[in-house]
Amino acid sequence: MAFTVIIPARYASSRLPGKPLLDLAGKTMLEHVWHQACASEAQRVVIATDDTRVQEVAQGFGAQVVMTRAEHPSGTDRLQEAAALLGLSSHEVVVNVQGDEPLIPPELINQVAANLAQHPQASMATLSEPITQVRDLLNPNLVKLVTNQQQYALYFSRSPLPWARDHFTAPLALSDQPLPESCLGQFQRHIGLYAYRVALLDAYVTWPIAPLEAIEQLEQLRVLWQGHQIHVAPACTQHPAGIDTQEDYQRVVAYLLERQASASSCSSQS
Repeated sequence: MAFTVIIPARYASSRLPGKPLLDLAGKTMLEHVWHQACASEAQRVVIATDDTRVQEVAQGFGAQVVMTRAEHPSGTDRLQEAAALLGLSSHEVVVNVQGDEPLIPPELINQVAANLAQHPQASMATLSEPITQVRDLLNPNLVKLVTNQQQYALYFSRSPLPWARDHFTAPLALSDQPLPESCLGQFQRHIGLYAYRVALLDAYVTWPIAPLEAIEQLEQLRVLWQGHQIHVAPACTQHPAGIDTQEDYQRVVAYLLERQASASSCSSQS
């Protein structure tokens, strides 16, 4: 199945300035993301940026780059412009891989693209993984979702969703506890990896911000508000967290350095 990966990469970041170009064990974060995307089954991997510094570095490691406007209100708007600049037709599939996910498994990129192709009634596809800890259910930075039995999204929220009436009266105060065993499998965390049909992107940028989107600050709610379907599947492999904070950055650097040391050790022993 043919699809294109687009990696939006803005230089500006309030918490980590210059985030795409941060060094991670000898390569920029953006190059790590690009290599992971290139290991997928995508026919083309493109970086979309509004900054010449990012453009220069990306072209230096061999990536195709499209320059987009700086004033986009959302990442989806930037994705749509990139698809238009690439001349993609309305039926083609685009996978949006965030530029701050240097450990993104290629298998997940393939999965979300294939899921959209297999569900022609959906305009978008995305992935989820189980929530097992109360603290994660309460964390507004981890988006929760519910689906119907055909695995189409009903709603996305930053709040605990659904509300387990018979379990959540007191235990929610115990945020360091696992969820009750009877609740396991009932709560899903959204993974921010999307596949779109280009026709959906073209329509999206013409729609006003939806009321629910404005409240939750979740762009995907605009799609549901307009009556389009989003297919959601359980991730086929674990999704490593991206880099949003300095702590995230240090965690990934330590992991990559450890992996490099392990590979070097194995090579010297062989």
